[in-house]
This record gives sequence, structure tokens and C-alpha cells, in this order.
Amino acid sequence: MKTRAAVVLEAPGNYEVVTVDLDEPQAGEVLVRLVAAGLCHSDDHIATGDLPVATYPMCGGHEGAGVVEAVGPNTEGVKVGDHVVFSFLPVCGRCHWCATGHQNLCDLGAHLLVGGRFDGSNTFRMSYEGRPVGQMSGTSTFSEYTTVDVRSVIVLDKDVPFEAACLVGCGVVTGWGAAVNSAETKPGDTVIVMGVGGIGIHAVQGAAQAGAGDVIAVDPVPFKRDMALKLGATQAFASMEEATDFARSKTNGQGAHAAIVTVGVTTGDHIASAFASICKTGIVVVTGIGPMNVGLPIVPAELTLYQKRIQGSLFGAANPTADIPRVIRMYQEGALKLDEVVTTRYSLDQIAEGYRDMHAGKNLRGVIIF
Repeated sequence: MKTRAAVVLEAPGNYEVVTVDLDEPQAGEVLVRLVAAGLCHSDDHIATGDLPVATYPMCGGHEGAGVVEAVGPNTEGVKVGDHVVFSFLPVCGRCHWCATGHQNLCDLGAHLLVGGRFDGSNTFRMSYEGRPVGQMSGTSTFSEYTTVDVRSVIVLDKDVPFEAACLVGCGVVTGWGAAVNSAETKPGDTVIVMGVGGIGIHAVQGAAQAGAGDVIAVDPVPFKRDMALKLGATQAFASMEEATDFARSKTNGQGAHAAIVTVGVTTGDHIASAFASICKTGIVVVTGIGPMNVGLPIVPAELTLYQKRIQGSLFGAANPTADIPRVIRMYQEGALKLDEVVTTRYSLDQIAEGYRDMHAGKNLRGVIIF
């Protein structure tokens, strides 16, 4: 079949909406009609080249939700008509990492930026003008229809709104898990969240839910600071210097128990300022992506003598098959705010406008409505 999709032909470049050819689902695959897709910064990294991928053209998008239209042979767990949300990290359930409770590190993740099938066969389901088109994370939610591995979808209750559900496959769980899992937030802790966008806003919510006494949001954009205060932050500052001073004032001069870095384009200097803000045994959690070949300007002795920790966090150190349903249930029960995070809705043809708005700081999360 043919479908309209937003692709990056080369990097650096921009998303262009073109008509691509899409194969029918094969064994272990499903065809999904997209209803909503989130505009995550990671997809912008593909366009800028900050996140190199193996295949161009690349059809972007890894946050999304929709309806199953067809199911390939020998495909279990999903049927036509099911509502599904994508997990940008597939889960095989069998590798060492899945078996030890680290589904976010599943071995299938090695293929996410290749754009082909997860079996390493170098085969593709999309093409444009006779050329293979890579699928971001094997999903490509910036397309009206997409053919994906069944290990990348999780079935939803049909009463969950698509535009809220589409966010949980990346940004929501990444931010919430960064605070709850990776930062190990405990009741009474002082936590700094650096960058309050589509991931940071959920780190704020996660830290508040975990019982942090001080949830300090940091962002230069007043709109984002105001939203953070409405969704769980106890204080909000424009700079890390202000946030660090406040954290020390609440901890006898020691500093924050954790600093979560959710800046869209993360640099070594961001991590270093977070490192300077934490106390002994404190944790810096890094979720963001930036230029690949940069160092960390920190003092090694401070790392050793103060027992500080720098912790990477992929998808919030979550287990998608358990934690995606968990956060959706929290949303249904009113404990996690998702509707308030969707600040602007776009059509597929407005994707370039959506990313311009993201760079301008106008959105917590923009969503494409198909």
C-alpha cells in the first residue's frame, strides 16, 4: 500500500512529507493505522545529525498510538481492531537483559537506528522512489500507516485517549522513570530537574510522586517553569546556579540528593553543572542526547571522595511491558497528568512547524493528530 509519511532524506536536513510504499505485515508483525504521534526531540536529533542513523531516507517518529489494521501470520497477542501504543524499545523477553528485569536494554535495541528489521537481515518495510526507507526505532510513527514488529506494541484499553497514550512510549516513562528508578528518589529528598520539556515535566511528576520534599525545576523558559509548578515542582528557577543555591539552603549546605538532566541537546557542561549541584552520595541522572564526542569537565577526586554517581538512564530504566501499563493506569486514576502536557496539536503536514515551536520553547509536547 501507499502511505503519507514524514521523512528525512539526509542529515542535516528537515522532515518532508512524501508518499512512501509500505509492505504488508509478515510473520510476527502488525499493520497499524496511526491516530496520534508525539513530537519527541530524539526525532529532531535525526534531522540535525546529532543522532546518526544507518539508513537515509529515515521515516521519523517513535511515540505513537493507533489501531491494528492487519496482523501477519503466526503473530500472537494482538488482533485486528486492537488499540495499541508503541514502545520505542522492543522487548524480546528472552535475552539476558529482559530475563534479568532490564527490558529497556533488550538486545533488539541494537537495531533501533538501523531502520530495518530487528533480525539483522537488512530488510525494510518502507521504500521511497525505489530506495529503502529506515524506520525510526522500527516504528516510524510519523506515517499514516506503519508496519512494525509485534514486540514494539502494547495493547491499550479502548477507553484510553490516543493523544495521551501516544506519549507513554517514550517521553512519559523516560522522565517518570528517571526520577523514580534511576534517581532512586526517596521521601524527603531534594531533587533538581534540569530542563522541563516533554521528558523533564514527567521527571518532575515522578519525583513528586516518589515523595521528594523539594522538586526544583530549572528552565530558562517562563512558560515551562509555570507548568512545572502546576504539575508537581515546589520551586522553579531559570538557572542551575539559582537551583543549586536553593538546594544547598535546604540541605545544610550539602546540595541536592539527585539532579536529573533532561536537556534536549545535552552537553558535558550540563552534566558538570548537575554534578556540582549534588551532595555526597548524590546521583546525576542523564537522559538527554547531544554531540557524541564530548567529554565531562568534572573533577575525578570529587567523584571518588564524595561517592557521587553519574547514572545513564535509557527509557527511565523501565520495563516497557510492565511500566507502560503502569503509567497509563496512573493517568486513568488521575495520579499522572498527561492531557495538560499536550500543549499544541498539529497535522502531519505541520510537522516542521511543530519542531520550530519545540525549539522556540512553546510546547511541553506537541502531538500530531492523523
